[in-house]
Amino acid sequence: MVGVFFLPFILPAFAPRFKQEGSLMLGTAHPPQPRFNWSHLTPLELKNRSVGLGTASTGRGKPHFTLEGHRFLICGGSIHYFRVPREYWRDRLLKLRACGFNTVTTYVPWNLHEPERGKFDFSGNLDLEAFVLMAAEIGLWVILRPGPYICSEMDLGGLPSWLLQDPRLLLRTTNKGFTEAVEKYFDHLIPRVIPLQYRQGGPVIAVQVENEYGSFNKDKTYMPYLHKALLRRGIVELLLTSDGEKNVLSGHTKGVLAAINLQKVQRNTFNQLHKVQRDKPLLVMEYWVGWFDRWGDKHHVKDAKEVEHAVSEFIKYEISFNVYMFHGGTNFGFMNGATNFGKHTGIVTSYDYDAVLTEAGDYTEKYFKLQKLLESVSATPLPQVPKLTPKAVYPPMRPSLYLPLWDALSYLNEPVRSHQPVNMENLPINNGSGQSYGFVLYEKSICSGGRLCAHAHDMAQVFLDETMIGILNENNQDLHIPELRDCRYLRILVENQGRVNFSWQIQNEQKGITGSVSINNSSLEGFTIYSLEMKMSFFERLRSATWKPVPDSHQGPAFYRGTLKAGPSPKDTFLSLLNWNYGFVFINGRNLGRYWNIGPQQTLYLPGAWLRPEDNEVILFEKMLSGSDIKSTDKPML
Repeated sequence: MVGVFFLPFILPAFAPRFKQEGSLMLGTAHPPQPRFNWSHLTPLELKNRSVGLGTASTGRGKPHFTLEGHRFLICGGSIHYFRVPREYWRDRLLKLRACGFNTVTTYVPWNLHEPERGKFDFSGNLDLEAFVLMAAEIGLWVILRPGPYICSEMDLGGLPSWLLQDPRLLLRTTNKGFTEAVEKYFDHLIPRVIPLQYRQGGPVIAVQVENEYGSFNKDKTYMPYLHKALLRRGIVELLLTSDGEKNVLSGHTKGVLAAINLQKVQRNTFNQLHKVQRDKPLLVMEYWVGWFDRWGDKHHVKDAKEVEHAVSEFIKYEISFNVYMFHGGTNFGFMNGATNFGKHTGIVTSYDYDAVLTEAGDYTEKYFKLQKLLESVSATPLPQVPKLTPKAVYPPMRPSLYLPLWDALSYLNEPVRSHQPVNMENLPINNGSGQSYGFVLYEKSICSGGRLCAHAHDMAQVFLDETMIGILNENNQDLHIPELRDCRYLRILVENQGRVNFSWQIQNEQKGITGSVSINNSSLEGFTIYSLEMKMSFFERLRSATWKPVPDSHQGPAFYRGTLKAGPSPKDTFLSLLNWNYGFVFINGRNLGRYWNIGPQQTLYLPGAWLRPEDNEVILFEKMLSGSDIKSTDKPML
């Protein structure tokens, strides 16, 4: 599709950007009246290319961006291809374009693209090149944010968990072990990016160097190293950094444009940025139109009028911007990260973010306010708004069969037998790359009780045979085991609830049992360790298991199987598991993510594109206590 694009942001009468002290003065915004037709500045229309995205100043000293020499304002929105079903990429990008935006930005998650050391995946939902080329076809420019660290509320900030195998390896530094891994990743990733660059005829007009290093700031040589690593591999488009407004100085790298992230525009917002680069245009790389949610916390929302006002201010003062998120999508599977501000708390499955488009791609009040605002400065009509993705409410279903976890162990890969417990990342599986996500079960025969001590991350259920006797977590590292008449199996089931994605704590995010396990200060030895990664291949094997009829109630971890009847034309829906407790939902082997009765999220988004006509296999892995019905709704409860 050849986009007829606008970008008419030539503002002839801006108020002065800075007072003498360098403060941006923001008053009541009035979108500029002049309209311009820059429809030739779209990826498929702009054939003659030589200079790409650049910066310039007018005679009055007001810096601005240029594209192929034409004055240009970046009007961007974030969509993460890996959080959106591939079947819906086009829909989401068309909605971005129809809202009046000219650029899409996306992170590139290293942990998903290199799940095992040296094994790369750019297929299916991870086909970065297909996403970028689709954006160009629709009429959008692209800003890539390849990391290696991306934060993004992802497990370990997008870094692969196998980096945690060696405690001497220092993340996000020029430590040899880390840079060697980065070099190999970039050797595979960057050649894919090279032909997508603007001067190669592609839509990529800028590439970000790492992410928010100013708040980390552990190695002064790290950012210059990454800068050179990108240049050496052939990145020729504009390079930029992105930091919180208070960390711009510490995150700045010579020769790279500095951009900032912010939640609201205030009087002194751009002071630090002005100190770094007085002669460059302003770019807000992340304007947060919402916020992420955590388990046990409240659902965050942001007023649409506040968002509208901020964006109108950006336009009024010729500030390039990127809305984060335009469309958040979903933390499918185990990709969610976590925070730890005194307590480890996982990010919820939904990445709705109270964004401009909902998790399921529906329009919001923010969408229509921004569309009206951006249309007011366009000389040509915006594209027609795509139709909503249809939703459905399916008949309630009740799982008819179940399989206790203990009966499923024989369908797992061969267990690891070890003298001492081994943490998740150091298990000798996956070609030496360890285990990234899911659960680990540690099993050991014991013949006496007493005080059990173990460091389990993040949450562990402790069993004697098949009976749960307690919970271990970061705040509770011991429990009492009653006296035993006979020898019993001690079983410790540990879940990775998401590795911290921000701060220096990423260095110490090993999961499973870290250290020894003891009873009455006597160390236990001789463990059988089962890896429960919950991959699709496991569920294929599980179909041949001897499932049992579901009892009225079952306590303890178990798999529950039922059938969702989607009819001849499956549509999007949201699964409601209000009378279940804690676990994960798998549809036809795909992991939809975590549910948990502590909220705030109460429904799981189920894309219609992942459903088959008529019957669909639903498997719940419930950790605590069985529920009854699984219902669906056409509206999310977040």
